[in-house]
Amino acid sequence: MSAPHELTAEQCLAALRSGDTTATDLVEAALARVEDDRWGSFLAHDADRARERAREIDAMPERPPLGGVPIAIKDALSTRDLPTTSGSKILEGFRPVYTATCVDRLERAGAIVIGKTNMDEFAMGSSTENSAYQVTRNPWDAERVPGGSSGGSAAAVAAFQAPWALGSDTGGSIRQPAALCGIVGMKPTYGAVSRYGLIAFASSLDQVGPFARTVRDSALLLSHIVGRDEMDSTSLDWAEPIRLPEATDLRGVRVGVVEELMGEGIEPGVRAAVEVAFDRVRDMGATIERVSLPTSGYGIATYYLLAPAECSANLARFDGIRYGAHLDDVAGDLLEHYEQVRGRGFGPEVKRRIMLGTFALASGYYDAYYVRAQKVRTLIRRDFEAAFAKVDYLMSPTSPTTAFPLGERVSDPYSMYLSDVCTIPVSLAGIPAISIPCGLSEGLPVGLQIAGPAFSENGLFDVAYALEQALAFDPSPPGVA
Repeated sequence: MSAPHELTAEQCLAALRSGDTTATDLVEAALARVEDDRWGSFLAHDADRARERAREIDAMPERPPLGGVPIAIKDALSTRDLPTTSGSKILEGFRPVYTATCVDRLERAGAIVIGKTNMDEFAMGSSTENSAYQVTRNPWDAERVPGGSSGGSAAAVAAFQAPWALGSDTGGSIRQPAALCGIVGMKPTYGAVSRYGLIAFASSLDQVGPFARTVRDSALLLSHIVGRDEMDSTSLDWAEPIRLPEATDLRGVRVGVVEELMGEGIEPGVRAAVEVAFDRVRDMGATIERVSLPTSGYGIATYYLLAPAECSANLARFDGIRYGAHLDDVAGDLLEHYEQVRGRGFGPEVKRRIMLGTFALASGYYDAYYVRAQKVRTLIRRDFEAAFAKVDYLMSPTSPTTAFPLGERVSDPYSMYLSDVCTIPVSLAGIPAISIPCGLSEGLPVGLQIAGPAFSENGLFDVAYALEQALAFDPSPPGVA
């Protein structure tokens, strides 16, 4: 048997059932990796609580479904009595009094939370360099970014610190870091997973989803968190259970290659790796045709009006009065306190987006910017509907580039925003998409994005799994395992 930290979640469960390992063994192996956190993946962990839970599960006469498998949680998800900062100083030291629904469901199923992972502040970023606490490094190259905003979760899984993790995806924050770290990342249909306990960035876009090293692990994790939650009015009933994929070929599947996401701005090495994946798709029996999403080119502009507008409203609640940062050295009235707390507590990127969103919502600009962006979002969604009338799934690169050097884009917001050019249209349409590694470019992973119509998660997992087996990508960064 492989070392405990090298096991996939599915392998962990098999070893637990056979008696070859225990929850305590798995947690100890994970904690050893977390405590030697050379990649800066984690912001907080509670080893004592994880060990206690492992002992409890090991003593149970019948193991729960997830039987003691360790999991890492993005710091945007509330965890009772465990620090939850969303990567921001304004929430430094905050310990929620409740746990997010999706995390609670996993814990009830037997998963053991080993820690909270680093992220761009309030999920605003594509490199995890906007964290107020530390920089996370890519396990494939420690001088490069892991992607963002869920970079800590992606790095933790890629570095074998946990077999799987939860992240959140607003414009690509699961799929893009999954691509850059050479693992699997899934953004479900909007509403599939409860957002109760997720610290909001843009409420009409935010969605929780899984990171894993295999497609089957990703499906297994998602199966335990989808479904209606009375605490989230946008959550959906889930008629068809998420099942583990077993497809071995793609006969009869119609695949569309998105023309607008294969041209200018896509690195040659990324394009070459994705084209090889397309050839493999053909070899497996699928038909491929070029399709167009004419308004997808407006995705970045649309997103950076709508998402900041929503963040401007959502982040208005952070004032340092009831929880989080509080300043005792502020003289003056309540307004002065607000200005000081928010001025010191929010980082530059968060301030930038709050100001942009407030401007877009201001009287005199609302119709010209926010309303127009909503109309374009509708056009983007209709483009996807037209494409899915012709094909079953859409494929493209997940990220236009491989992992870029730390610091390269920090002072160039527009260049940073373009990191999500392939993922944002899918988010605006509210449909599911998965990123799987499809090869290397100059020694760095390349991600392939597969998108489907709403509620097509099972089909996406089938396609992704069949292709994963054919590509046989090794998700182990050199020298890490």
